Amino acid sequence: MLLPPIPMLGKHLATLLDKVHDNRQVVVIKRRNEKNVALIAEDELSSLLESVYLLRSPENAKLLFRALDGAQTATEHEDSLEALQAELSGESQATP
Repeated sequence: MLLPPIPMLGKHLATLLDKVHDNRQVVVIKRRNEKNVALIAEDELSSLLESVYLLRSPENAKLLFRALDGAQTATEHEDSLEALQAELSGESQATP
């Protein structure tokens, strides 16, 4: 998103913040001779940080992606609580 010069940004800040939130846009503010800064909606940032946290562990990431793949490709079925507990603990148990 193209931004007005920094001195004019204050006049348009409320509108810009609404667009960042409502359109789920990340806006990068480029500053002369300074590091850039990004504006992102708080709930979007929280979601990204949670995803990073959950995917930090390779084993957890593998389980999450396997579950996602299964949810996207599987037909509906039911497992017993015991079968689910066995799967989570790494044991193999036939589903009744």
